[in-house]
Amino acid sequence: MMMKKICFMACMLLACGSEDNAPQPEPVDDGPKQYGVPFAGVPDPQNIVLYEVNLRAFSQAGNFQGVIDRLDKIKALGINTLWLMPIFPVGQVRSAGGLGSPYSVKNYLEVNAEFGNLDKLRELVQKAHDRNIAVILDWVANHTAWDNPWMQNKSWYTQNAAGEIIIPPGTNWNDVAELNYDNADMRKAMIAAMKYWVLEANVDGFRCDAVDFVPTDFWKQALDELKAIKGRKLIYLAEGGKADNFTAGFQMNYAWDFYTNLKQVYRDGKAATSIFTTHQAEYNSIPAGAHKLRYTTNHDVSAYEETPVALFHGNDGALSASVITIFTSAVPLLYSSQEVGQETNLPFFTRNPIDWTANPSMQQQYEKLFAVYHASPAFTTGTLTSFTHNDIAAFKRTSGSDEYLVLVNTRNTTITYPLDATVQNTTWTNALTSTPVTLTTTVALAPYQYLVLKAA
Repeated sequence: MMMKKICFMACMLLACGSEDNAPQPEPVDDGPKQYGVPFAGVPDPQNIVLYEVNLRAFSQAGNFQGVIDRLDKIKALGINTLWLMPIFPVGQVRSAGGLGSPYSVKNYLEVNAEFGNLDKLRELVQKAHDRNIAVILDWVANHTAWDNPWMQNKSWYTQNAAGEIIIPPGTNWNDVAELNYDNADMRKAMIAAMKYWVLEANVDGFRCDAVDFVPTDFWKQALDELKAIKGRKLIYLAEGGKADNFTAGFQMNYAWDFYTNLKQVYRDGKAATSIFTTHQAEYNSIPAGAHKLRYTTNHDVSAYEETPVALFHGNDGALSASVITIFTSAVPLLYSSQEVGQETNLPFFTRNPIDWTANPSMQQQYEKLFAVYHASPAFTTGTLTSFTHNDIAAFKRTSGSDEYLVLVNTRNTTITYPLDATVQNTTWTNALTSTPVTLTTTVALAPYQYLVLKAA
């Protein structure tokens, strides 16, 4: 009997030993998986030309397919990065009216059926990548809809003294509830949701909404984890204006001062020279290598303020203001509809399809402007030299042997501009028409006329 026990124990030890040496099964991982191949063509921040898509207005159907159908048109504009406004289901409380605000997120891990499904989003991303266009999602981290499943965790939300969940303080955003960033579990869930879209939809980064409402240390935590995803190059744009946006890891934030100043030049007669003072002040306030996002409109401006055609006095004024924003050393943004001269306000909580047949010459002009922009590093990494004048925004961009002179009349009247001595009696080529231009000592510019000249 003893011998049998000894033999049994020996067999058990041998069996255990053989199991220890056997290959072990991989642990089960129910997390998101990499869909497709990470896009190798994500542009460096200084080379981004960004295009914001208002999905509800972009096509008659207001869905992902509508964007897919116009990708070639977007590519022709010179765009290399798409920003999709929020793609998530919208909460039932709809203080914005209509279909509700896309910034009221009902579920961070689902696609709004109004736009399509995950497979259709993947198709959109892949077809954009096929055209060498990156795709970023609009991320809403400050608040959720009131019927978001996260509401099951009351401690994930900010509460008042009575223990009631509240809307973001200082706002009238009654359709959303503010998240509590003192809660570590909520932070982890938010970061996991961001990773989900990078992996499962193969997107190339985020435009993050209301960044300054959210603690900087969360953004650093989130962006550090996103940057740790192997084999990915991602874009990080902050809708913010603080220096600590860059401390957190964002590459770009909003040029709010530049936009405000530009309106004052066109609408209030402020000196054109102030454009360059504001430009310099903005770039002096951010770290080397960081960037500002420049625009003449976006979804908020076109919905609640006015479109560029109204703000800058017609198509000619809108184009001339765009020339200033495009060529003054920042990341340029084009908002869907401005290339066809949308006149009336364009909401994003109802479906108001853009008329893509309007103003074809304006769209062609934007194509020419961005073609010039892409033709030389002078506009991305070159030096900027500005000239003082009350009415004409005048500046040079230089990189190596490439030199450009940009003159923009910001007034609705013809202005005779006395040229700086450094460009008097010089020969250039009009970069938009390829025609020769010989400058003397002055140049007369018609109302809102602009010239983009390349040194001959």
